[in-house]
Amino acid sequence: MTSHQKPGCHDGNWQRFLDVVAALRGEHGCPWDKEQTYESLTQYVLEEAHEVVASVLEKDADKLREELGDLLLEIGLYCQIASERGDFQAEDVLEGIIAKLIRRHPHVFGNIKVSDSDEVLKNWNNIKQTTKGQETYTETLESICKALPALMRAQKTGQRAKRAGMDFSDTNGAVARLEDEVSELKQALNNNASDLIEDEIGDVLFSAVNVSRLTGIDAEEALSKATDKFIRRFAAVEKMIRCDGQDMKALTIDELDAYWQKAKLL
Repeated sequence: MTSHQKPGCHDGNWQRFLDVVAALRGEHGCPWDKEQTYESLTQYVLEEAHEVVASVLEKDADKLREELGDLLLEIGLYCQIASERGDFQAEDVLEGIIAKLIRRHPHVFGNIKVSDSDEVLKNWNNIKQTTKGQETYTETLESICKALPALMRAQKTGQRAKRAGMDFSDTNGAVARLEDEVSELKQALNNNASDLIEDEIGDVLFSAVNVSRLTGIDAEEALSKATDKFIRRFAAVEKMIRCDGQDMKALTIDELDAYWQKAKLL
């Protein structure tokens, strides 16, 4: 316990939180909460996790505090459902993460010495691979959660493949591979090879993620920012067209592009 913590304060709030969640699913609780299952809550966990990320990107600490609470609610509901089913208790979740943190931080709770964060990550990954019984590099790739957003999963896959030495030596190699994949996509489109187009688009996206990873840029965040930029420019285009008394749907793609080029200058 650190010097600024009050004895029992946080434990009391945690138990009160669990009691509230239990009441929501109790005999006289909320009909909606009582209907929830492991499966039904998945969409809300994802939604609340994205809300947390959004509050961080917006640099809104008050919103972050609120969104973390909303995410904690989903965790509390999972713990309560697990308790009702006899799968595990909330305390098991806490004990599990405490033990994992101690086990994977021997440089804090043990005698291991590290010089920087890169060495910390190397030790973390080695410990993780050992405790999960992963004997091959392939197993570390296969263990990446398939429910992750595709760009994030692709980036983690590239990072783990790098541990086996399978990576580009620099960004030039990654860009060259991206250009090759774009050429193959063009060929598939020109040949109207519908059975290959999806495959080639996937290769282009995966190659683009590799370029992003090697430049130290998060692909998921980069695409999110690009989408926001597109929406801003689209809004500017629509505003200019309306001011000119035009209808967007009545304009040709060349006319729309002319407005787009003007929006890029704003």
